[in-house]
Amino acid sequence: MKGIEYRGVNRIEGPVVVTARSKNVGYNEVVAVYDRQDGRRLGRVIDLSDEWAVVQVFGNTTGLSADDSRVEFLERPMELRVGNELLGRIFNGLGQAIDGLGDIFSSTRFDVNGTPINPYARIYPRDFIQTGISAIDGMNTLIRGQKLPIFSGNGLPHNRLAAQIVRQAKILNADESFVIVFCAMGVKYDVARFFLDDFERSGVLSNVVVFLSLADAPSLERLIAPRCALTAAEYLAYHENMHVLVIMTDMTNYCEALREVSSIRGEVPSRKGYPGYLYSDLASLYERAGKIIDSTGSITQIPILTMPNDDISHPIPDLSGYITEGQIVLDRELSQRGIYPPVAGLPSLSRLMKDGIGPGMTREDHKDVASQLFAAYSKVKQIRNLASIIGEEELSTTDKQYLKFGEKFEQTLLSQGEMENRDINKTLDLGWEVLTEIPHDELLRIKKEFIEKYFEPIVNRKETTVEDIPGQL
Repeated sequence: MKGIEYRGVNRIEGPVVVTARSKNVGYNEVVAVYDRQDGRRLGRVIDLSDEWAVVQVFGNTTGLSADDSRVEFLERPMELRVGNELLGRIFNGLGQAIDGLGDIFSSTRFDVNGTPINPYARIYPRDFIQTGISAIDGMNTLIRGQKLPIFSGNGLPHNRLAAQIVRQAKILNADESFVIVFCAMGVKYDVARFFLDDFERSGVLSNVVVFLSLADAPSLERLIAPRCALTAAEYLAYHENMHVLVIMTDMTNYCEALREVSSIRGEVPSRKGYPGYLYSDLASLYERAGKIIDSTGSITQIPILTMPNDDISHPIPDLSGYITEGQIVLDRELSQRGIYPPVAGLPSLSRLMKDGIGPGMTREDHKDVASQLFAAYSKVKQIRNLASIIGEEELSTTDKQYLKFGEKFEQTLLSQGEMENRDINKTLDLGWEVLTEIPHDELLRIKKEFIEKYFEPIVNRKETTVEDIPGQL
């Protein structure tokens, strides 16, 4: 169906075209712009007045002229063609196939802006996802249907961590495997190539839908890419009943594109030049995760964002933390010491962890062990600060034991190989192992029956081993 067409535009400013407004045009609808050779470029309505419509073109406006250009209002929102053939395909940020295999064979199209979900239809997330990474499974548990971002910095191994989660993530006590929707926004080609190669090596590429909007793509494409990715995820989860894991990188590039478009539109800037609606815009993406009543599928989101200057109070991580259910924070100091993954023990948090662990889900002692590890590692940080002032030799015996615990916690529990897949029992056993470095009477957050069942056998085994060594007193 052909929409209303206007010949000539009022003015062209960079990627923005201002033209006469069609009577039925709406915000965010798709527009086709034709040059004098009938070359067709798509755009999106980004602003409206009584007489004019402001269109941002997906790409550059080279070759367009105010007199000879034509604008066709297609009178529909931007849509993505969806179907089972999405899996194993690679698309650009606009949902157009770039893998040489052509469009998928489906007549079903979904609005990329999504359909609001009735809050009453949502199911509270409770299913434990085992990532095989102790720092996450033991301390900051990921739950099916959760949105848990990775807060990182330039040069930190967030991409390696995300790829490891994709390889290893599974729902405990269930046979279903995840399908992956991967969305790259404004990243360099080598980053995109890293993920594609890793998907291929690990054998999951046939279960992955890839959306790539690389660094040389137009800014507006970066704003569309995550919406296309989440539309594909919604179809697979809520119509095909699949468990979908969505990886979005880098949300900082997305927000930079949003700031650029806001500046072009002449909007009043807010914190650090970002538009005042940054919070609601991010929420429109993050809130598309979850589980709903009418489907057995789910969408779990792991957005990756690089904090400018490692500043966790920057508007992007700050607002993301309010919207999402926690965060995995990567620490530069741990990374420089060779610890992988360098997950910061104290700033990291999973707000849904308490509802997805314990008897029948992970193990009965999980909550107590995690709580005790957090408390002990917090004390380690305080003692390290004290030692930097008065010297380690002036510390008490108990404080020195805590320092030893902190070192073992980082080297044994946090640190693991990039290809190492630990189950939750292994992670909790390692947690008990490192807790033996602190005095028995310091285990104030663990029930007595758990200490007798898990802690004392390790201590007794250590004492027996020492006694069996010849020459030991």
